[in-house]
Amino acid sequence: MKIAWIVLAVVLVLLGVNSAFVVSEGQSAMLLQFGRIVRADYRPGLHFKVPLLQDVMRFDNRILELDAPPERYFTSEKKSVNVDFYVKWRIADNAAYYRATSGDQTLAVQRLTPIVKDGLRFEFNSRTLQELIAGGRKDITVRVRQQTDASARKNLGIAVVDVRIKRIDLPDEVSESVYKRMRAERLQLANELRYTGQEAAEKIQADADRQGQVLRADAERDAAKVRGDGDAQAAAIYAQAYGQDPEFFAFNRSMAAYRKSFADGKGVLVLKPDAEFLRYFNDASKK
Repeated sequence: MKIAWIVLAVVLVLLGVNSAFVVSEGQSAMLLQFGRIVRADYRPGLHFKVPLLQDVMRFDNRILELDAPPERYFTSEKKSVNVDFYVKWRIADNAAYYRATSGDQTLAVQRLTPIVKDGLRFEFNSRTLQELIAGGRKDITVRVRQQTDASARKNLGIAVVDVRIKRIDLPDEVSESVYKRMRAERLQLANELRYTGQEAAEKIQADADRQGQVLRADAERDAAKVRGDGDAQAAAIYAQAYGQDPEFFAFNRSMAAYRKSFADGKGVLVLKPDAEFLRYFNDASKK
């Protein structure tokens, strides 16, 4: 009788222990009874179930990562590119996730991967290589995340948090074609800049020449005016001096002419004795 009570106590303890379960932080849980879902939204904490009849399945609520190997896609021009990408995802609906994958994370990744690849394939097929090089990567990842998130939530109970393209590699033949086109475009841009600069330089030079001509013309005009004023003042001074003593003025001019004519001591003049030029040599009263 005593052994029976001991056995009964052990059974009750086991049943009590089996009737309680704990959901850890960062997890959620689902209660199953004979494979049928009883409840799918248990949060962290202590919970209870019917022992022996019900089972608990726990799910990781953290953000998980799908890091797929590089995949080859074709652009709208039928040029191939190798795309390396990764996906951040988490379980959004425990019941749908369980029905689609039986709670197997590996199976979930296997089913999520083709959904993401199909979205990437569609986006790459609708763009040219030039658009990808020019910066279409961000638009692609945004659209792929939106499309795959809707499909994954509906079919797998998975929320796609983020899609990122780590790198886009071009095959050798495509790379050479792209580099040639890029060089041609840069050469064309450089020529346009040179032509623009040359045109601007010629315009600046022409404007400088015009301004120089204007400045020279103004300077020559001012110089001519100053020379004219000087000549007028000199003439006025000569006239005033001549008016004070005309005879002395005539004598002084004759002396200057004599000095200039006989400066080298070798000059020879053939004149009449009564020539006006020699009047101060012949007329002693005028010396």
